[in-house]
Amino acid sequence: MESILTPDHCFDGIKDFPYQPNYIDYKGLKMHYIDEGNKNGEVILALHGEPTWSYLYRKFIPVLSPKYRFIAPDLIGFGKSEKLVNMKDYSYTFHYNSIKNLIDKLKLKDITLVVQDWGGLIGLGVLGELTDLFKRVVILNTALADGRKLPLSFKAWQAFARFHPDLPVGKIVRKASARPMSDEVMAAYNAPFPEKKYKAGARIFPSLAPNNKTDDGVLQMNRAAKVLSEWKKPAIILFSDKDEILGKMVHFFYKIMPAAHQQKRITIANAGHFLQEDAGEEIATYIDEFIQEKLKI
Repeated sequence: MESILTPDHCFDGIKDFPYQPNYIDYKGLKMHYIDEGNKNGEVILALHGEPTWSYLYRKFIPVLSPKYRFIAPDLIGFGKSEKLVNMKDYSYTFHYNSIKNLIDKLKLKDITLVVQDWGGLIGLGVLGELTDLFKRVVILNTALADGRKLPLSFKAWQAFARFHPDLPVGKIVRKASARPMSDEVMAAYNAPFPEKKYKAGARIFPSLAPNNKTDDGVLQMNRAAKVLSEWKKPAIILFSDKDEILGKMVHFFYKIMPAAHQQKRITIANAGHFLQEDAGEEIATYIDEFIQEKLKI
């Protein structure tokens, strides 16, 4: 598998992400993660999706790091992690196993899992297999796929991502956010992708969504749905009010997760698909209150 690393200088202009880079090996590739906060505190593992990176969680860290150990990896192909240059080398199972590898290498347990977008399809899948390692789950705007035929609108997104001559990552993030985004922040989302060859992972990600019952990932996500339906530990759903991509999935998660009804029902106002970008500090505060059992009904 041919791979490349985004040069360090591409990230030099990012002023609001001063966090120490850390790396683990995954199949001979460098996987980047941030590991901030109280090393003796409870572990929060936050997973990003398409086409973002751990920078998406930067607003969480000042709120949560005094009490908790906050870990956010970059999936292979994103952020400061190594990038495979051939789209065919990516798969759901490839990403899924990378998160299992991270948990194993860092010896994580009693995890509070925070997921959004593809971070949910992957992270909830891992939770479904390694259930005993997880203590709580925080579900932001995400989904689970069971192999049903994808709508034409999503197939259009798949084609756009795969065949657009440039794939303007920063503009995509800005368009799917509800609040104003500065050019500097948009540049930070572009930073991992200085040239087209760095974007294979972002280009193919939408096409990894299963479109029939036998596709890669269906087994893991169906298992996750079953585990969540029987989940007895704390769980909270924090969706935003202006997500035109996955906003309606909030009803799915409330339907399958009785445990979520034991917490206050909270909607993040004036926030889009990338609600961490729009309302990061607010969401982080809710996560702290959730862990402290202050949102329990």
